[in-house]
Amino acid sequence: MASLLCLSLLAAAAAATSPGRLVPFDLLYADGVRAYLARDWARAAELLQRALHSYAGLRAARRACRAACARQEPLGGGPGRWEAALLGPVLQRARCLQQCLGRRLRPAPSAHRASRAVLRDFERREPYNYLQVAFFQLKKLDQAVSAAHTFFVANPQHLQMREDIEKYRRMSGVKSDSFQDLEATPHWEAYETGVQHYGADEYLQAVARLEESLSEALSALEECRALCEGPREDEDEEEKMQPGLYEAIAAHYIQVLKCRQQCVLEIATKPGRISATEDFIPSHLDLLQFAYSQVGNQTLAAECAASYLLFYPTDEPMLEKMKQYRAELGEDAALTARQSIQHYVQRSLMEKKLIYYAVEHLGETFNDPDLWTPDELIPENLREKHREDQEKQKQETLDVEEREKRGALPFEGIAVTMDSQQMNGTQRVVFDRVLTESECKDLLQLTKAAGEAGDGYRARRSPHTPHERFEGLTVLKAVQLAQNGDVEWRDAKLLLQASEKSRRIIESYFTPGKKLHFSFTHLVCRRAVDGEQEGRMDLSHPVHADNCLLDPEGQECWKEPPAYVYRDYSGILYLNDDFQGGGLFFTEMDTVTVTAEVRPKCGRLVAFSSGKENPHGVWAVRRGRRCAIALWYTHSPEHAEQERVKAEELMEKRAMEQDQPGGDKHQGTDGSSRSSSEPRAPSRAAKPADQRQKPGLDRKQQPKVLRARDEF
Repeated sequence: MASLLCLSLLAAAAAATSPGRLVPFDLLYADGVRAYLARDWARAAELLQRALHSYAGLRAARRACRAACARQEPLGGGPGRWEAALLGPVLQRARCLQQCLGRRLRPAPSAHRASRAVLRDFERREPYNYLQVAFFQLKKLDQAVSAAHTFFVANPQHLQMREDIEKYRRMSGVKSDSFQDLEATPHWEAYETGVQHYGADEYLQAVARLEESLSEALSALEECRALCEGPREDEDEEEKMQPGLYEAIAAHYIQVLKCRQQCVLEIATKPGRISATEDFIPSHLDLLQFAYSQVGNQTLAAECAASYLLFYPTDEPMLEKMKQYRAELGEDAALTARQSIQHYVQRSLMEKKLIYYAVEHLGETFNDPDLWTPDELIPENLREKHREDQEKQKQETLDVEEREKRGALPFEGIAVTMDSQQMNGTQRVVFDRVLTESECKDLLQLTKAAGEAGDGYRARRSPHTPHERFEGLTVLKAVQLAQNGDVEWRDAKLLLQASEKSRRIIESYFTPGKKLHFSFTHLVCRRAVDGEQEGRMDLSHPVHADNCLLDPEGQECWKEPPAYVYRDYSGILYLNDDFQGGGLFFTEMDTVTVTAEVRPKCGRLVAFSSGKENPHGVWAVRRGRRCAIALWYTHSPEHAEQERVKAEELMEKRAMEQDQPGGDKHQGTDGSSRSSSEPRAPSRAAKPADQRQKPGLDRKQQPKVLRARDEF
C-alpha cells in the first residue's frame, strides 16, 4: 500500500505538469485542513493528497518551463540600442515562460501564489502530519505509516510523532517496508552509504556511491536554482515607495542570485536537520580523490584533486597530492578539473561578485553560504567589518571568562563547561571534574552491590518505559546496607560526600549566600532491556518540569500537587558514559523544540532551576547501563530531606564507634586522601595517520577556518 501511495503521488505530479486544470495547492490544503478539523477523514485524505500533488506539479511546471525557455530564448546580445539588446531577450524569455506556464497551469499562473505560512508548511511536510491521522482513522495503516514516517524524517524532534511511530511499529498489521520516505532525496542516501563504505576502507563501493551522490546533488542544485526565478514572494504589496524600473530590476535580480547561492545549503541539509553539511560539494571531491588513489585509478584521483583545488587553490596537502600524481602519470598528462565543477565554480564566483557589488553600493545584505569564497572577492570595506565582528566576538568570550573567574567555585579544579547562554536558556549550567574516575568507579560498584530493581523507593521496575529497567538507591538505604555489612562504609559515605559537594557547587553558583537544602537524593541506574530496543521511539524519561505540571498546549506549567512545588534547583551528577543514548535534553514549553543537549560522562554535573523555564527529558538508553546521582534542592527548611538527616546521624554514630579517630581513611570528594588530581582515563586512541592521510575523518590542515553552524 505504501508503494501504491508513492506511485500515485509521482503519477499525479507527472500528470499535473501536462496541459489541464491544476487547482492551487494552498486552496486544496486549506480545504483539507478544514475537513480534518471536521473529522471528515476520507475527504481530508483526498484533499491533502491533491494538495501535495498540486504542489509537486507546480514546482515541476516551473522547472520544466524555465529549462525549456532557457534553450528556446537564450539571453544573448543583439544589434540596436543597448536597451533593446539587453531587455529584448528578457522580454522574449518572459513571453516564453508565460505561455509555457499558462499551458501547464490552469487557472492562470498568478492563482498559484501561496502565502509564506502555507509554503513553510509544505517545506516542513506538515500535510503528511494531517494525512497520517486521516489514513489511520480510515484504517489504511500502510498509508498512515508512510505519511507518518515521511513527516518524521523531516521533523525528528517532534516527540508526539516519535510516539506515534513507535505505536505503529508495535502493530501486528504494519509491514516494515511501509516505513518509507515519500519525499526522499536520492543524493543523501547515496552520500551516507558512500561515507560508510569510505570509513570501512571499502573504497570501490565508496567511489560508486559518492559519484552517484555528487551527480544527484548537482542535479538537485539545478532544480533548486530554477525555482529561484519565481515571483518575489516576500514583496510588500502595500509598499508606499514603489521602486523605479532599474531599481526594481536590480532588486529582483539580486534576490534571485541570493536564492541561487543559498541552494547549496538546501541540498547540503539532510531532511530533519537544521544546519547544512559544510563544504558539501568540495568534500565529495576530497573523499573521491583519496578513494580513487586507493583503488589504483590515479587519473581520476588527479581529476578530483584538480577539481578540489578550484575551491581551495592554496590547500597544501592537495597541492602535494597533485605533485605526486604528476610524477606518477607523467608531466605530459593533462591533469584538469572536471568540466561540471569548473562551470559550477565560475558561475558561483560570477554571482557572488554581483551580489557583493549590490551589498557595497545598493544596501543589500548577504550571508555567504560557502567557506571557500576568496577573500579578494569581498569588498575591502566589508572585510574590515568582518574583522571587527570577529574581534567583538573574541572580546565577548574574554568577558565571559572574566565573569567566571570572579564567581569562584568552592572547590579547585572544577570547570564550567557550558553556561545558560551556551545552552540557549536560563538558569542552566554544566560543570566537569566534580568526581574523579576512581570515585565514579566506587559509586558504580555501590550500585551493582546495592541497587534495587525498580526506582529504589516505590518498587517500580520500569517507572517510565518498558524498554528499560531501573535500579535505585537512597542515601538512607546505602547507610543501612553498610550497617548490615552488605556494602563498604566508605562507599556509602562517598555517596553522601558527592551529593554534598554538588549541593555546595550549585548553591555557590546560583544562590550565593542563600542556603540550599536537600529535597531528595537518588542514586539511580537505567539499563536497556536486551531484545526490546529494535524500533524503539519512546524516551527514557518524558519531558517534564521538576516543580510544576507541564501543559504544552496551554504553554503553562501549573505549580500544584502532585508536583513537588517546593523544589527550587535540580542537579544530575553522572557516573559513566559507557552506554548508548541516555543524554539529557532541554526543550521549549511545547515539549517538542529541543534547545540544548548534555552528554553524560564521569564527574559531569548539570544543574538548573526546577521551574517552567527548564522543561527537560532523557533520550532512550539503547544499550548498556546509565548511572547518575539525581539531586533536588529547596530553599525551604521544612521540606528538607529527612532520610538524609537520619543517614548522616547513622554515619556520625558509626564514626564515634571506631577504635581509631578519623574513621575511614578512604574518604573522597571533600578533599581527603582520595586524590582529586587523579589522572583521567585516556581518551580513545586516534586512528594512526600515514603519509597519505584519509581526508574527511581527521584532516588536520584546513585551508580556511570553519564557521560553526549551531545545530540548536
